[in-house]
Amino acid sequence: MKNLVGITLLLAMVACNRSENVAAVKAPEVGALAPAPVTPAPPPPVPVTITAPVGKRLRVRTGATLSTKTARAGETVPAVLAEPLVVDGVVLAKAGAPVTAVVGVSDPGGRVKGVASISVRATRLELADGRTVDVVTSSYVRAAPHTKKKDALKVGIGSGIGAAIGAIAGGGKGAAIGAGAGAGAGAGTVMATRGDPAVIPSETLLTLTLRSPITMMQ
Repeated sequence: MKNLVGITLLLAMVACNRSENVAAVKAPEVGALAPAPVTPAPPPPVPVTITAPVGKRLRVRTGATLSTKTARAGETVPAVLAEPLVVDGVVLAKAGAPVTAVVGVSDPGGRVKGVASISVRATRLELADGRTVDVVTSSYVRAAPHTKKKDALKVGIGSGIGAAIGAIAGGGKGAAIGAGAGAGAGAGTVMATRGDPAVIPSETLLTLTLRSPITMMQ
């Protein structure tokens, strides 16, 4: 009888253990979720190169007055970009960006022939990304006005004064001689003096074109 009771208890214990194991397999803990899949990070954006080609126009405004009386070749000139530099809808340089310009030629002109002339070109430009780069552009040239009328007036005045003095001194013949002498003096004055200077006033709008491309990474 005792053996029968012991066997019954043993079978009951085995059955209980099996039930617990099955429950453990079929009923996982609440909240134990499967790990979420890892999403790889997106690749970094590929840099895009924007290039302003040769021939692209630059509109530059000067910040100082230049004259052949004072300016010298190689002298730097403050300036700003008057209009944004845009390529394919992308702004390479903003309006108002600092520009460094330089005097290329400052020729006061000859005393006998030729008029004064001065030229300016851009050499440095600040881009929209903050970098300042070297640039190569065409030159803006300004020539002085011709002074033929002024020169003729000087000769005429000299001739008139000489004729008046000659007439006082020797009558008609003296007047002719004096006129010739006065004309010669007037011509000498013209030859001894230069013509008007070439001037580029401050705030002048210069139209320049690129002679070398400008590149910016976006």
